[in-house]
Amino acid sequence: MFEQNWRLFAPDPDSVNRQILARTSHTAPDGSVRVSGWFDLAAVDSSAVEHNVFPSHTAQNLLRRAWTTYVELHGGDDEANSERAVMLQQYLRNIAADRFADHDSGPFEFIQLRVLTLPIAAPGTAASKRPPVPVENRLLPWWKVTRHGN
Repeated sequence: MFEQNWRLFAPDPDSVNRQILARTSHTAPDGSVRVSGWFDLAAVDSSAVEHNVFPSHTAQNLLRRAWTTYVELHGGDDEANSERAVMLQQYLRNIAADRFADHDSGPFEFIQLRVLTLPIAAPGTAASKRPPVPVENRLLPWWKVTRHGN
C-alpha cells in the first residue's frame, strides 16, 4: 500500500507535527443529531511509542503515513480523482473509525477529521522567534461509516 524508500543513512525527518483529531455524529431515535467532542488520534500513537523501548512501526507510522499519502492524492480539495485516492480515503476513514470506536463505544454513522499542522522549531530557537501555531487547520468533510466496518 505504501511505497518503499531507501533513507537508511539519510533520513528526511518531519519538520511539522500533525495533530489528527476525529469526531463522530449519530442520529438519536428521537431524530436529534448528536456530535461528539474531538478525540486526538495522533495522541494514541504518541502514547503507544512513548517510553516503549521497541515500539512497533504500526504505532509509529500507520496514521502519519495514511495522512501524508491522502494529502498527496487529494491535494487541498479533498476530492478523490482516482481509484487509489478513493482507496486511501477509505483507509484513513477506517483507521479513524476503528480508533474512535476503541475510545468511545457509542454508536455513530459519520466521522469527520480535523488536522492541525504544527511547526517544529529548530533546537535552541527562542520561544519568541518560533513560528505561529498552527500553520494549517484543515477540516475534512463528514464521511459515512457503516456499523460493521467501512
